[in-house]
Amino acid sequence: MTDRFLALHGLAIKKFGNAAAVASVLGAAEEAIAAALAEAVASGEAMAARGAFMATPKGQAALKDVYAEQFAALRASADLAAAYDRFETVNTDVKQLMTEWQVMVVAGESVPNDHSDTAYDARIIDRLGRLHERAEPVLAKFAAALPRLGRYAARLQAALERAEDGAIDYVSGARIESYHTVWFELHEDLLRLLDRTRSE
Repeated sequence: MTDRFLALHGLAIKKFGNAAAVASVLGAAEEAIAAALAEAVASGEAMAARGAFMATPKGQAALKDVYAEQFAALRASADLAAAYDRFETVNTDVKQLMTEWQVMVVAGESVPNDHSDTAYDARIIDRLGRLHERAEPVLAKFAAALPRLGRYAARLQAALERAEDGAIDYVSGARIESYHTVWFELHEDLLRLLDRTRSE
């Protein structure tokens, strides 16, 4: 995958973001990503506004063609298909845990979690740690098949450690590299590479 299409791929995962955000997803140099995104804008495959970028329909269509060519072997791998199925099992539990992080049951009623119950939050974060341990062998499988994917394990571990150290926004904060944000990006990356569909 050329630098331009790799940058487009990272942009498609982020949906909308600046060069630094895309570089963070890919583990690439920000300067190289900025140059590649400028090329994508010039070719009509991305649009720019206020320093941020978004893939255009032309860019999304071009990515699909590149994916089919570049990742045919990944898509045909029975080992990766099995790893992805295991990932989806953990993903179901991660989604449930994030729901419990955001909404808690008090006196039989579901209410927004205002995080005043530190013991409740601690139990959720502890369960997140156990889910991460379950995910690690699967993440290692993905990284063995495509080394770039190994970056997700490091980003998830970093978010988990921050949450465990008391920075609880790193569980699901939308504006930072929280566990939920990075997990969502990993899922999107895998869906694109393996030609799967996200189940809501």
